[in-house]
Amino acid sequence: MTQSPRPDERRSPNPGPKAAARNRAALIAAAREIYAEHGLGAPLSAIARRAGVGQGVLYRHFPDRAAVAAAVLEENVREVEQAAAAEGATFEDALGVLSWHLTESSAFISLLHADEAHRRAGTSGTHEYARALSGRVERALRGRLRPGHRLAAADGLMLAVAMVSGAVTGPTREEREDRVRAAWRLLAVEVGPVRPFAR
Repeated sequence: MTQSPRPDERRSPNPGPKAAARNRAALIAAAREIYAEHGLGAPLSAIARRAGVGQGVLYRHFPDRAAVAAAVLEENVREVEQAAAAEGATFEDALGVLSWHLTESSAFISLLHADEAHRRAGTSGTHEYARALSGRVERALRGRLRPGHRLAAADGLMLAVAMVSGAVTGPTREEREDRVRAAWRLLAVEVGPVRPFAR
């Protein structure tokens, strides 16, 4: 006669795709924080620790450092798009979400600068991925930009974003937020609350 296992001996059910999605989201959030604190050279083990998962879980989702950075950038861009597309959103609201990402992500700043640098240089080696993501940010913001706004000129919007992102320095998020607000004020551009997009 087979004895049934005691409750404490039963294997917990496999959490499946929900756990995988949770782990991926936790890794992206952790990577954003670690990159903001230590730059893109931070060890992947620090990201896994911050997310509360093992390195094996990290590598199941992201095979290398570039894949982690790409996922963070993609999530940043998606949040700017969602903020701009939200019902009743204004240009200032979307700009506030973009500004929050600038204070949190040096990789995001590099993306915006890289695209502008390639565009100005006219190089044939333009990084298509950076160009595509930067283009999505511009389209999202332009979708909320009122006619006649001071940034409505063809190159005005992304040039202003690149200028502001260049001012985002400081060891703490509060200092970086103060600087991003000051930079927009110098350009006489109103910005909404500097915060992540609330779904």
